[in-house]
Amino acid sequence: MKPLLSKITTPFLLYVLIVLGVSIPVYYFVIDGIWKSELDEHNEIIVKKTTYELNSLKLSEDSLQASIALWNSIQPETNIHQVKPGDLLQDSVYTIEKPQRFVEPKTIDRFRCLSSVIQINGAPYRFTVQTNIEESVETIAAIAATTLFFFVILVIGLLIISRKISLRLWKPFRDTVDKLKAFNLNSQQQVDFQQTDTIEFHELNQSLSKLLEKNLAVYRSQKEFTENASHELQTPLAILKNKLDILLQYPDLSDEQYQLFEDMHKALSRSTRINRNLLLLAKIDNSQFDHSEKISMDSLVTQSIEVMQEHLELKQLRLQQEIQPSVLLTGNSSLTEILINNLLLNAIRYSNANDTLAVHLNQTSLTVYNPGSMPLDKILLFKRFSKLSKNSQGSGLGLAIITEIARYQGWTVDYQFENNQHIFSIHF
Repeated sequence: MKPLLSKITTPFLLYVLIVLGVSIPVYYFVIDGIWKSELDEHNEIIVKKTTYELNSLKLSEDSLQASIALWNSIQPETNIHQVKPGDLLQDSVYTIEKPQRFVEPKTIDRFRCLSSVIQINGAPYRFTVQTNIEESVETIAAIAATTLFFFVILVIGLLIISRKISLRLWKPFRDTVDKLKAFNLNSQQQVDFQQTDTIEFHELNQSLSKLLEKNLAVYRSQKEFTENASHELQTPLAILKNKLDILLQYPDLSDEQYQLFEDMHKALSRSTRINRNLLLLAKIDNSQFDHSEKISMDSLVTQSIEVMQEHLELKQLRLQQEIQPSVLLTGNSSLTEILINNLLLNAIRYSNANDTLAVHLNQTSLTVYNPGSMPLDKILLFKRFSKLSKNSQGSGLGLAIITEIARYQGWTVDYQFENNQHIFSIHF
């Protein structure tokens, strides 16, 4: 992608280059025509002045012929010779090319010629004068070089001026873009855009402010609904679960009744977990947790492994540990504990019996490894209620909670699949 200024400048430069290229031959023909016109006028003046001077001398015929001979000998590019009255022709102006006779080495030059019939002492003479016009080529070259020089100066100046003007004019727009990049719905803070006297940017900022305000209101309403619904469901779900626990303890239940209540109990337990997780996510979105505590990460990881020991033994899983001591972080200890537990439970839940898991902790990351046969879809992996396995034990919120906790505490979550291993990493 290219910046807007570059997209505008490139066609402009191409246009100017085309105009410059066309202007050089136009310069040549225009200047050459002007030069020829000036030389024609110059030649006419020479003819008239020479005619006037010869007539004013009132020379005899012999003296006139001697003077004309002298003139022809000392003016090699002119010629005066007498013509018969019947041979009179019209005046003509033309251009010829011939070698210079008095220049070494010999070069072919252009000459502008005038052939005119004059009257000297009442007799007709043909007066031919030739003037070198080769200098026009050098003149044209000088003009072209000068034009090119000023074109370069003009283009450089325009680029510098346009860049400076662009930086100043587009500053409000860049400020708007930067603020939009930094905007986060979870912060629930309206964006204050920079004031500008440019109508287009002012209208853009006003439209964006209204749009963001509506989105914030909708998002706030959705979060409040989720939090309130989850909170209000806690009590009836807890009552139902307790009632089912009591029913399951009745001694006179038939096998069919017991199985029915057991299925209801499992479904209700899963609903309770989902409700609890949704409430946790709502609280994280509302920034209801303090994340400025000093956390001993190695102690929390060791504690969580001890808590999960029963689950590991139940599935006959082996756990390899590489825990670096004295890993101190800033965050919320309760949320961090939930994050670690969810990572371990996710690895345990989706591993087969006798598999080997691994937990690595250092100063920059926490990584959990568990075996797998194929990579998971990264796009769906961390989305809420996204289940990429047929295992129905999970709620589909575990990895979403991990992502939200990590984001809330300024950490990042990464997933890789290498050497038939699912690798979940938390980078601090």
